[in-house]
Amino acid sequence: MFRTIRSYVTSGRGIAATFALILALGLGLSVTAAASDDPDQQSLKPTVVFVHGGWADSSSWNQEITNLERRGFSVIAPANPLRDLASDSAYIRSVLQTISGPIVLVGHSYGGAVITDAAVGVPNVKALVYIAAFAPDKGESLVQLVTMNPGSQIGPPTLDFRPYPLADGGTGTDLYIKKSAFHDAFAGDLPLKVTDQMQATQRPFANAAFVAPSGEPAWKTIPSWYMVATEDHAIPPATERFMAQRAHATTVEVESSHVAMISQPEATTRLILDAADSIR
Repeated sequence: MFRTIRSYVTSGRGIAATFALILALGLGLSVTAAASDDPDQQSLKPTVVFVHGGWADSSSWNQEITNLERRGFSVIAPANPLRDLASDSAYIRSVLQTISGPIVLVGHSYGGAVITDAAVGVPNVKALVYIAAFAPDKGESLVQLVTMNPGSQIGPPTLDFRPYPLADGGTGTDLYIKKSAFHDAFAGDLPLKVTDQMQATQRPFANAAFVAPSGEPAWKTIPSWYMVATEDHAIPPATERFMAQRAHATTVEVESSHVAMISQPEATTRLILDAADSIR
């Protein structure tokens, strides 16, 4: 057998084939070496994970997703169940645990409370970004924070309460923002025709999530960034500033309603990029 191989290699046809193989391997090694010297290959971009808040869905982040994907970032915006803070956080944590490499975790409104709990115990979450979001401390609920300062237009007079069946046979209560209140309370800097559609398609937000106490906060150990929406009528801006300062977050302010990621997508993208740049 070895004589046959030797005869093939020493023949003209064998020499040509062997030379071609060596050349191909050499080129492959050269390409690999060149790729390894590329700074973009050496420092992979983090994955950005978006978590929406109550009365919303992942489409809230459409423009930010477009902006980041154009810059080469991997992005995922999983659906936030909006059922209960503990189970919602556990679900988002399970998504995070499927991602390799560093993560920038971004939350809006109630999504901020979810990322605060979900990031605990996930070591590759390297930055938290709060967009007009709740950043609770241990034991705090959304209802405590939203009533800390005057200015919120979210409350019993502006909400519809709808019962729904629980898996254990009990009954839960979903909260919906009334059409008469939605524009001013939630998205006052968007056109009325847009907010009417948002109101009609709003995801139900369980009262259980609104009143549940938060766990140990991830912002105590993970660097944070915070966007204060100065015209927010859902979470008072004073409360947003308080939560940002308490978390020692890098903070920016924008003249925006509660949905800053929709009305101020470029500013929101810049803040996320700042967080991403800090871990590259």
